[in-house]
Amino acid sequence: MIKILEVAFDPWLELSSFQSEMKRDGEFGACANFIGTMRDMNEGDAVNGMFLEHYPGMTEKHLDKIVQDAKEKWDLLETLVIHRVGELLPNDPIVLVAVWSAHRKDAFEASRFIMEDLKSKAPFWKKENLKANEQRAEKNRWVAKNTSGY
Repeated sequence: MIKILEVAFDPWLELSSFQSEMKRDGEFGACANFIGTMRDMNEGDAVNGMFLEHYPGMTEKHLDKIVQDAKEKWDLLETLVIHRVGELLPNDPIVLVAVWSAHRKDAFEASRFIMEDLKSKAPFWKKENLKANEQRAEKNRWVAKNTSGY
């Protein structure tokens, strides 16, 4: 399942709810998940908030392709990808990637694959609101690239 949300979400509640509705009791032996939150720092600058944009339709299609690629590489039972868009503040959850499989190796590797592909290729654009300092008044800037997870 893939969700793009414009409102805050509780990743633990989403995980619990999704898992309780899976109807796969006894099939999975592993669930690997990743929860990404907004930092208050980037590239050495203090950040007040961020506006996260996406291209509706294109973004969901790309996320679906990432999940399908993972399912071809690993033996997965279920996947859940949730991503926030819109206004975000430091500590807000931005992304949840969860993968269920019979064994931990597939769950760990697929979860990382999905998250790294999402961060490096999915069509999301971030505009940060920076805190003022001696060199500049408060301003906005587009994030040119994401940090590598490797």
